[in-house]
Amino acid sequence: MKLSDMSCGVEGVVTGMSGLTSATRKKLMVMGVLPNTPISVVRVAPLGDPLQVRVRGVDLALRKTLADSIEVEIK
Repeated sequence: MKLSDMSCGVEGVVTGMSGLTSATRKKLMVMGVLPNTPISVVRVAPLGDPLQVRVRGVDLALRKTLADSIEVEIK
């Protein structure tokens, strides 16, 4: 499942990232978005972009196109 498809309040685990440049992948990894890391969607903007996600206790705002590239598994 894609991160952008998760409902608010649902917790999942990052399983992988696809379709990203190496620079973008590296930035996400520096922010804590790593494989096997718990992640949850806190809220979604009214028009659906961006998403507020919580990873390792930190809230991040991610564009929907970027969230489409992050694969998660629901706990």
